[in-house]
Amino acid sequence: MVVGEFPVIQTARLILREIVIEDAPTLLAIHGDAEHMRYFGNAPLADLAAADALVGAFAKLRSLPNPTARWAITLKQDAASTLLGSCGFFAWNRDWRRAMLGYELAPAAQGCGYMHEALIAVLAWSFAHMQVNRIDVLIHPHNHSSMRLAEK
Repeated sequence: MVVGEFPVIQTARLILREIVIEDAPTLLAIHGDAEHMRYFGNAPLADLAAADALVGAFAKLRSLPNPTARWAITLKQDAASTLLGSCGFFAWNRDWRRAMLGYELAPAAQGCGYMHEALIAVLAWSFAHMQVNRIDVLIHPHNHSSMRLAEK
């Protein structure tokens, strides 16, 4: 459960931190690309205002009755903490000890193992802090790279 200060998670190469308004331009670049987001399940973002609203939507996850988290994925070595993508949970059901996992990564960051590394960390966090025993991931049947990632 996300209460108080946003949980920062570090891995060997990554820092997973709160998504902030300064990330909106990069979120627009990722979520505004119709081809890249074709399997995501949402219409591409139209403009910076829509990206700002997405930052707000991710923040709102923390204020729901069953609060959850969406982490910005950044490289430790990047002093500017440039956003590579994001991952996290939504639709947490405490009674059923279940949550949905979502993730996306900028095309330039794909194929480097970043999302696998990030998901291992957030899954461990969810089992420890949300006490989930079931994680659901909705994957489009043509999104083969996402299926391989989920299978790992």
